[in-house]
Amino acid sequence: MKILDAIKEKQLLFDGAMGTMLQKKGLPVGLEPEYFNLTHPEVVTEIHHAYVAAGADIITTNTFQANRTKLEQEKLPEIITAAIQLAKAAEPSFVAYDMGPIGQLMAPMGTLSFDQAYDMFAEQVIVAEKAGADVVILETMSDLLETKAAVLAVKENTELPIFCTMTFQEDGRTFVGTDPLTAVLTLQSLGVDAVGVNCSLGPVELLPVVETMLRYAKIPVMVQANAGLPEMTDGQTVYRISPVEYGQAVETLVQKGVQIVGGCCGTTPEFIKELRNILDRTAVVERQPEIVTAVTSGSQTVLLNNRLSLIGERINPTGKKRLKEALRNNELSYLLKEALKQVEAGADILDVNVGLPEIDESRMMQQAVQEIQGIVTVPLQIDSSNIAAIETGARYYNGKPLINSVNGKAESMAEIFPIVKKYGGVVLGLTLDETGIPETAEARLAIAKRIVGTAAEYGIPKEDVMIDPLVLTASAQQAQVQVTLDTLSLLRDELGVLTVAGLSNVSFGLPNRELMNSTFLAAGVAAGLSTPIVNPLSEVLMNTVRALKVIYNQDLDAAEYIEKSQAMNVVAESKPASKQASTDATDLKTLILKGQKEDTPALTKQLLETKTPLEIVNEFFIPALDEVGGKFERGELFLPQLIQSAEAVQRSQEVLKSYFDAHGQENQSHGKILLATVEGDIHDIGKNIVKMVLENYGFEVIDLGKDVPIGTVVERIREGNIQLVGLSALMTTTVQNMKATIQAVKDAGLAPSFMVGGAVLNEEYREFVGADYYAKDALESVAIAKKFFGVE
Repeated sequence: MKILDAIKEKQLLFDGAMGTMLQKKGLPVGLEPEYFNLTHPEVVTEIHHAYVAAGADIITTNTFQANRTKLEQEKLPEIITAAIQLAKAAEPSFVAYDMGPIGQLMAPMGTLSFDQAYDMFAEQVIVAEKAGADVVILETMSDLLETKAAVLAVKENTELPIFCTMTFQEDGRTFVGTDPLTAVLTLQSLGVDAVGVNCSLGPVELLPVVETMLRYAKIPVMVQANAGLPEMTDGQTVYRISPVEYGQAVETLVQKGVQIVGGCCGTTPEFIKELRNILDRTAVVERQPEIVTAVTSGSQTVLLNNRLSLIGERINPTGKKRLKEALRNNELSYLLKEALKQVEAGADILDVNVGLPEIDESRMMQQAVQEIQGIVTVPLQIDSSNIAAIETGARYYNGKPLINSVNGKAESMAEIFPIVKKYGGVVLGLTLDETGIPETAEARLAIAKRIVGTAAEYGIPKEDVMIDPLVLTASAQQAQVQVTLDTLSLLRDELGVLTVAGLSNVSFGLPNRELMNSTFLAAGVAAGLSTPIVNPLSEVLMNTVRALKVIYNQDLDAAEYIEKSQAMNVVAESKPASKQASTDATDLKTLILKGQKEDTPALTKQLLETKTPLEIVNEFFIPALDEVGGKFERGELFLPQLIQSAEAVQRSQEVLKSYFDAHGQENQSHGKILLATVEGDIHDIGKNIVKMVLENYGFEVIDLGKDVPIGTVVERIREGNIQLVGLSALMTTTVQNMKATIQAVKDAGLAPSFMVGGAVLNEEYREFVGADYYAKDALESVAIAKKFFGVE
């Protein structure tokens, strides 16, 4: 029986932690566990046998870090093959090839490109399938774009099923800001076979995340929780939850509909045996997931059902001379400004069309999608008549996009539907076919039915199809405006699909276009229009939108309507004044807040004509960074936006450095800080973010990198007379090296203060390793540094 057949009949049980068991078996601190497949195969086999004896259906291979950034590339095939053979030797029902994250930030946050990540994942799974794996388990993922690269690598290079689990923090989001709703809608659209959560928290703490997944998942949901939160006792990492307590919490999840369970950090065969007993006495729960039409970005979902949502139309070169010029000159900063203005004005989704005959549209689409997603969190509509450009945009898009468009022509559907199915999007269908645009609502409805029916043949459900009834110009085809409204009603009442329409078409060739557009919007919404394509910078139209949201009970207590109306009254009642440019402070601060890194250097140079570098730092950099930090702490923006703002400041700081060099001055620093990821630990994502943010706040950072020998840390502290040191560790196995590093520094007669951080660290670990401060994130490290050096 294949694993996908088995999951249709019963719940499945994974094994528990491999790292926890290897540590008990004597895994040396800092050694990658995967090498044990070659050096100590009997130890790995013994652990697998113990889990099978406990009742596990699926054994996970010892390959979590088996990628070329962490292991010797030439040994990867041997390590992966050995891992699968060792798992098979335990004779489980199924063997899951375990594939974790690469350990680097994806562009635009970091330097790892989508294609590089794809290649690393593909390299592994090709070997895994050949060696006999039954399924791939993507686990402990936090970046949705990296996860997408992994899913595509598996699908395009193997026939293996995919189970995928992401890891969520206590705030209910992953490290880079993905929430469970966004995760489940995106991943199931990409075609994974099971979706869920693992690591980070215990089963009790994960309950809200799991409940959200169960509500929307149309595929099996899986949970592999930690055995609670780790504590440090006598120098050892201890998980306090007992197998019975763990089982009780997991049983609650199974009773709610979780179909695949197992264990992560801290769990042992005793935990798996407890889960076996639970599954054997618990029937499979039949779930009825909520069916929604939704598009997502990497950190935000827009549910389109039962609400008026707006698609911003301004990133489209048709009739826009300035945008055409920007596209020809590869001036992406202009596109980013247009994106930000539309989101601030109220757009829920942004249309991205970069089609010009004289440019490489596919390349430009990739760049535009990646850069726009770096500074805004709203989902995008990938819009092109170029099939290659649509596929490129869909491939590199982070989330579940809206794809514009397909029509009723057989050729169009044959080209577009495979792209939509493969990359997991919502498709926009136009009611035209080989005969053109029908003149009756009934004929347009017939085309829509054909589009929906053909989509279903490709495996695209009706909720992932939206229909555009096509708005014709009132100036030339006045009678057809009513036909469009009639079609909207038929699409809603007879076909039951959501609708999209471009409003600006109706007013083409007429005066007072904003009035015509907003009036048609009101009529369209009454007829069933759910998602109009609009210019959100039109105040007349946005006033109509706000009024409609009150009328249709979407603006609770008319809060937004009242707020915007009061703001307009204040403006209207203010005294007339000549048009003035924004103040320098507002301009530079705004650029930093929005992450417009391409524009900050020029304005910084301009400011240097009237202000000193210190004034620029204190008046503009620090207030902007403090505001960004506050929004990050409150969950109003996420890691990608935090990094973009930090990079915007970094670009400005490069201008200040050049100024200092040209004037023979030294760049003033608040203090010198040494950073290092400790010996044996090759994870440096967190450390790199800390470095960037500390430098933004004016601290000089000496970065020793990752896997730094203890002796190197000691010598660099002595040479540089360092007073504050930041040490990072991601794995519990390397926390001991953090302790050893601090002790070695003290033994050398040096007395700096230490702050420590990393995914596994907490206050208890800080005390264990002998550090002075615990920094839970990059912003906390800034607060510690400010306090240490007496910076106001």
